[in-house]
Amino acid sequence: MSKTGFRMNEIKHDPMYRYLTVLTIASMLGFQTWQTLFNNFAVDVAGLQGFHVGIIQGVRELPGFLALLAIFIIRIIKEHKLSALSILSLGVGLAITGFFPSFYGLMLTTLLLSFGFHYYETTNQSLTLQYFDQNKSPWVFGKFRSYGAASNIAAGVIIFLSSTILNFKQIYLLMGVAVFALAIWAFLQNPIRTDIVLQQKKMILRRKYWLYYVLTFLAGARRQIFTVFAVFLLVKHYGYTVQEITVLFIINNTVNFFLSPAIGRAIIRLGERKILTLEYSAIFFIFLAYAFIQSALIAGILYILDHIFFNFSIAVRTYFQKIGDPRDIAPTMAVGFTINHLAAVVIPVFGGMLWMVDYRIPFLAAAGLSIISLVMTRFMKTSLVPKVKTIDPSI
Repeated sequence: MSKTGFRMNEIKHDPMYRYLTVLTIASMLGFQTWQTLFNNFAVDVAGLQGFHVGIIQGVRELPGFLALLAIFIIRIIKEHKLSALSILSLGVGLAITGFFPSFYGLMLTTLLLSFGFHYYETTNQSLTLQYFDQNKSPWVFGKFRSYGAASNIAAGVIIFLSSTILNFKQIYLLMGVAVFALAIWAFLQNPIRTDIVLQQKKMILRRKYWLYYVLTFLAGARRQIFTVFAVFLLVKHYGYTVQEITVLFIINNTVNFFLSPAIGRAIIRLGERKILTLEYSAIFFIFLAYAFIQSALIAGILYILDHIFFNFSIAVRTYFQKIGDPRDIAPTMAVGFTINHLAAVVIPVFGGMLWMVDYRIPFLAAAGLSIISLVMTRFMKTSLVPKVKTIDPSI
């Protein structure tokens, strides 16, 4: 292995790596539970329609839109503590969801757990980029995606096995308490190092980051169409049951468990521009297929493929790490999360109305956004070549 490579031991003994690993597991365990149950709970128990689901999904993105407030919150609470507090909010919101089977009840509980999920994602991205340099961060992000996939599998298995003996309320409560317990563990840890660059604690908008902002905005708009309407398509249009959705999630996450670290290594070796070019080219055809295929099986396969290529979006963050000032990481991740959700707040609502006209329209719009993203990658600096050519094959 060359001198520029790295070994797993350099990372796995880092307290911040362990800390973020546990919280990532908690975050994905909670969110996967909500995502797996939500559409069936909303349709079968709460009796909601596509328009209602669109509004709730829009409300779910409000905390992401407000992620820039994290810049000011970390003035009074350390960033890693905010991560733990976020997971605590996610656990509480998930635990009480089953007690409020109505449009307004789901709106409120979704808002609470969404604040936790989105603020953790903001701080997780920031801390990862601060504690792991550009030769390691893509792999670390990939491992976190892998751990998240394993957590999703665990959530799927638990839901699949328990759904025959427990009702929605009991499953929500069980999983919410588990997430809450992991958050309490995190509050008792101190994973920080003293050699980390101090972060700016004010909102940062720099002209040289324009491409990062644009790619982040487009990713948010495109991703929301998939998040909101792909699973809803499977449930409403193809009649997937909660058990079938759970099996699909398990298959999807098993694939991503093995592929995510490899994607991180590919970013290190090939660079962000090539990886993002492949992602945007592939998802253009995936969204077109969503709009025109008429097979429940193929729709499920498209869902898995889309998730695989979604992992390539790690490259947008690592691109910023190469062009950005190290002091700007925390504020820029917070601002980036808000930019990511500018369109995400309104797209589910308008998408829901367009769905009522023709369910294919939201997917065709996402295909168009993919083309715009592909064009934007042409502006990425090709001089930012990968610095690591050799990586320990054991990782």
